[in-house]
Amino acid sequence: MLLDWIFGFFSNDMAIDLGTATTLVYVKGRGIVLNEPSLVALKRDTNEILAVGREAKTMLGRTPTNIVAIRPMKDGVIADFEVTEKMLKHFINKVHNKRTPVRPRIVIGIPSGVTEVEKRAVRDSAEQAGARRVYLVEEPMAAAIGAGLPIDTPSANMIADIGGGTTEVAVISLKGIVCNTSVRVGGDKLSEAISQYLKSSYNVLIGERTAEDIKMEIGSAFPLKEELKISVRGRDIVTGLPRTLEITSEEVREAIKDPVSQIIEAIKGTLERTPPELSADIVDKGIILAGGTSLLKGFAERLRYETGVPINLSEDPVTCVVQGVGKLLDDDTGLLEAVAVFEKEYF
Repeated sequence: MLLDWIFGFFSNDMAIDLGTATTLVYVKGRGIVLNEPSLVALKRDTNEILAVGREAKTMLGRTPTNIVAIRPMKDGVIADFEVTEKMLKHFINKVHNKRTPVRPRIVIGIPSGVTEVEKRAVRDSAEQAGARRVYLVEEPMAAAIGAGLPIDTPSANMIADIGGGTTEVAVISLKGIVCNTSVRVGGDKLSEAISQYLKSSYNVLIGERTAEDIKMEIGSAFPLKEELKISVRGRDIVTGLPRTLEITSEEVREAIKDPVSQIIEAIKGTLERTPPELSADIVDKGIILAGGTSLLKGFAERLRYETGVPINLSEDPVTCVVQGVGKLLDDDTGLLEAVAVFEKEYF
């Protein structure tokens, strides 16, 4: 106990939202100190890291053949363990100004549908980063805490955390998840659908960044009061030459209808499995939305139309999960141990 207290005194305990699209880091006593893309640029032949995070994003789609910009996270889980470990170490060193912290506690939010192998990859990455104790907390629980929901009461709190790689839906009561759904559909699938639509409808290829910009600028899940247009630049498949075209928000809505429907079906499926006593609470309180993809234009209106349940957007959807794991890090009532799905101390 004394040794643990000494380590805690000198270390900077951290909470991490290791997302498919974005990694956020919360440091105890300092709040959110890092919010950067989960991207790494490296040399193909030597795997040497050239850039991480925001700097790597500027290279996306613009690198020469010997350099590749990759996402080491896919569908909310680690796809490339070695690169993820290097990315984590880079972010941790950046947070601590390249000083190595003295064996911190690290709390990480993970999708609720991950396998044991995927859990092991996450905790091994944290161990390699120098953690003395690792906690894994399911993302919907972390998002609910970050949104300020009263998870310890005997009434239902329903949250839908829609991120880049996964959609996590859960009904929470008395510090536990009563029922939940985890689907590997999120903002990335919407961007992919937009790219595919332009390819099949206009014979135009666009990059990942362009598809994301289109989604954020004019993407919608429900008809808008005033439909939007955007000018898109890409490469014509037939001629191989650059081409500019104009597309509308109606077209984008049609392009992304399948992944949007999958997300909504996941939410409706969780509602259908909710015990009747808790369903009444959800009708009164509504569903809380979190995650960056929940900001898609018209999504709340579409979900309200489909379910008939009130829909409320959390105060800061993008940071809900990291705020939640950060609150657990600061809590001294034992809540972290109560909600963690994995806990291990390293010596």
